[in-house]
Amino acid sequence: MPELHLTKCELEVMDVVWRKKRVTVQNVVDTLERPLAYTTVMTTLKILDETRGVVRRMKEGRAYVYEPAVSREKISRNMADDLTQRLFGGSVKSLVLSLVESDSMSRSDIEELKQAIQSLEKDS
Repeated sequence: MPELHLTKCELEVMDVVWRKKRVTVQNVVDTLERPLAYTTVMTTLKILDETRGVVRRMKEGRAYVYEPAVSREKISRNMADDLTQRLFGGSVKSLVLSLVESDSMSRSDIEELKQAIQSLEKDS
């Protein structure tokens, strides 16, 4: 399988594909939060199909319909692993500590993290 590291534009398009499950190019153009040209979305979907292998394309009538071929969780996990390797020398602890020490975590995020850690401790 090709590398599962997607660009910002590819992730924006995939977010629409994952949420709607089946889309045409026009569906994606109409759903994106920022304006992107029809041809840009069409080219991005073509790359996601032919090069990345993260969507499937089927012809329905005159239009192509795209469906996710890879889950959001698989892409997220792969990109988080890559980030952990490149920025934190493979240390998950350093990644988590960096997030905890930043101002980006809310009180509810911290509570969910605590519960996840407690669940892991019970299972081990």
